[in-house]
Amino acid sequence: MCKVICLNNISPVGLKALPKSYGIVKDMNEADAVLVRSANMLEMDLPQQVKAVARAGAGVNNIPLEKFAKMGVVVFNTPGANANAVKELTVAGMLLAARDIHGGMKWLEENRQDPDIAKSVEKAKAAYAGTEILGKTLGVIGLGAVGASIAGAGGALGMHVIGYEAAPEGVAPHNLSKLPDNMIMAATVEEVFEEADYISLNVPLLPTTKGMINKDTIALMKDGVIILNLARDAIVNDDDMREALISKKVRRYVTDFPNAKTVNMEGVIAIPHLGASTEEAEDNCAFMAANQIVDFIENGNITNSVNYPNICAGPLLEGRRIVILHEGKESVGPNMIQFVSTSKKITQSVTKNRDAFGVTLIDFVEGEECHDKRCLLDEISEIPGTIRVRIIKA
Repeated sequence: MCKVICLNNISPVGLKALPKSYGIVKDMNEADAVLVRSANMLEMDLPQQVKAVARAGAGVNNIPLEKFAKMGVVVFNTPGANANAVKELTVAGMLLAARDIHGGMKWLEENRQDPDIAKSVEKAKAAYAGTEILGKTLGVIGLGAVGASIAGAGGALGMHVIGYEAAPEGVAPHNLSKLPDNMIMAATVEEVFEEADYISLNVPLLPTTKGMINKDTIALMKDGVIILNLARDAIVNDDDMREALISKKVRRYVTDFPNAKTVNMEGVIAIPHLGASTEEAEDNCAFMAANQIVDFIENGNITNSVNYPNICAGPLLEGRRIVILHEGKESVGPNMIQFVSTSKKITQSVTKNRDAFGVTLIDFVEGEECHDKRCLLDEISEIPGTIRVRIIKA
């Protein structure tokens, strides 16, 4: 039986996706796999038997990817499962910023005891008059599942859309289909900064994206630009944003990642990290994460990994399958396939590499695990470049 530990509350919909032979445990020392949302795993030491960690969400900055990869622990995330929830909140953020609905509602709250509130409203409302988003230019930086959905929504709302993707050739076909037909694909991110009235940030937090919104990039933008950050707070330099809001260079800053600085800034619309907090998104993320764990444990297939290459050899219907996690050198996988072929009848083999790490799946029909009095697992483990190896039986 595979044992799974949940480090956060995981949607029952996801847990129901686990086969009946899978058990939920509370002790990490008993776990074979981990389901997690926001729990901090950066300093966590995993027991040797843990094979997989699945993040029910997209961001994985709470998980030490390289450390786990070196241990032979595959880390998954669930891109796209919460895309609609984030898209809808982004649209809400645009409308809140455009019409100053937030400011007007605060005024009503402060004046709710006024017996003549109906008349007072007519005098006060001019201070909260806003603009329409129809015909404005929406700049979308990052065209993954979320960014593509936001671009599509902007187009449907009558906005001009300009998008930027650092690796445009990597945009998935199903995301391309969401983009407006008349969307302009910018050649550089600076082009988006210069043209957009609204800028939606939809990139992961990486060394290359940390602080990408700063005094220099803000200087390129239109006066009165509105910036929407439902990605990660560190993508924006808070001190530079404060100065831009004071000078009115930035009209509004909408963030789903409030901190001690931004919640005290005039012109900030701070949302308490609600991007993926819908019942539907939590169900979708948990369901996807659970299924990814099951497919890896039972078949060795890897989908949506963030530290190993994705690989698929289909379901294991007969015989046995060797799952080898190894260094990403081009020669390692083929060498392992050749090694196994000297003693086993191979029916299928596939190998994939991604940066420093690789995966090889080998199907064979011979029933014996050992030959020459040595276990096949031990022999493969001794091959240079091997990180982890296991055999699955159909």
